[in-house]
Amino acid sequence: MKPGIHPNYREVVFQDMTSGFAFLTRSTVNTRENIAWEDGKEYPLVKVEISSQSHPFYTGKQAVSTTAGRVDKFKSRYARGAK
Repeated sequence: MKPGIHPNYREVVFQDMTSGFAFLTRSTVNTRENIAWEDGKEYPLVKVEISSQSHPFYTGKQAVSTTAGRVDKFKSRYARGAK
């Protein structure tokens, strides 16, 4: 690889601000803060608003709307007189 043309690919901690969940991975994102990780080392910190620990799709707490009632309501509203 040519030196000086690639972004700094390093280990970074992503922390979910909603749940406090954090995970260590590699990224090229620029950061301004650091955090002490479980291994005693200090890593750049990226704060995120939603992760797999707080997103309704992954937690199973999403609201499920029933479409059956909506379909019946639509059919009754726009039904033609003759079948």
